Amino acid sequence: MWTCTKCGRSFKNRNQSHYCGKAPQTIDEYIQAQPEDARPFLAKVRETIREALPEAQERISWGMPTYWKEHNIIHFAANKNHIGLYPGEEAVVFFADRLKEYKTSKGTVQFPYSKPLPLELIQAIAKWCYAGNQ
Repeated sequence: MWTCTKCGRSFKNRNQSHYCGKAPQTIDEYIQAQPEDARPFLAKVRETIREALPEAQERISWGMPTYWKEHNIIHFAANKNHIGLYPGEEAVVFFADRLKEYKTSKGTVQFPYSKPLPLELIQAIAKWCYAGNQ
């Protein structure tokens, strides 16, 4: 059992990732809770996905910004050195040729803060996911 020294909550796993205090309820709250240098990246990813998926609802799911329409479509989140995009394993496989310059793992793509965001690619992935391909 591990206890966070900041908020006092106890967890099964040592140094488990969590929110100290109240978790954000909206994407605006999520973005505002992130480090200042990550916020422009998050805002740009949000804007890009909103344009790609105008009918999807914005939610917080799994503790991160999510686009939803009858099911979770795609998620994104701030990390220490990158923006994580979580379109699912099938999307990562489908877009593998276009994702070669980025670190990927099962269902995840990492877009480092040190590179420009590939907004057209993010939009294509979001649309692909929305079309029910995942």
